[in-house]
Amino acid sequence: MAPRKRKSSKVALKEEEEKPEITLDFSEELEAKIKKAQELAEAKRAEKKELKKDKVPKGGKIKQNIDKINTKEGVIGYILRNAKSASIDLKDPTKIIDFAVLSSSALEAGEELSNTFELGDVKYVLVEGNTTKFLSFTAEENRVSVFMEKNVDHNRVYKDLLS
Repeated sequence: MAPRKRKSSKVALKEEEEKPEITLDFSEELEAKIKKAQELAEAKRAEKKELKKDKVPKGGKIKQNIDKINTKEGVIGYILRNAKSASIDLKDPTKIIDFAVLSSSALEAGEELSNTFELGDVKYVLVEGNTTKFLSFTAEENRVSVFMEKNVDHNRVYKDLLS
């Protein structure tokens, strides 16, 4: 048996003809349900908007974490900077310029070495001296450097800063 040809259900309208009007008429009960669903959706949007206001702005989480880290034993201080501002807290304020130059140079040198030798992204730069060390990295648009005594676990400091 050969398959039957189906007739098309499409209707071609001539330009002069008016297009049919489609109207939906809901019962009062269904209209009430739709209105309630719309109100619930609006309430959820407003709640989400309110929660976004309470969230810590970008870089704010790092600032909170770095303030906690700075109170730990063995931490000498930190430098947190971005394009608009810098926050510095060092136990020895006479060395602010030295530490700032050192941290900036180390981070840039680490990135340059990584690019030169095609090593990939720099996770962090760690520089160790005889008695102290410092950890520098970039998080979001912030450049972070934490100075500490040599016996402090820099991996723990790094994880705590990013948590």
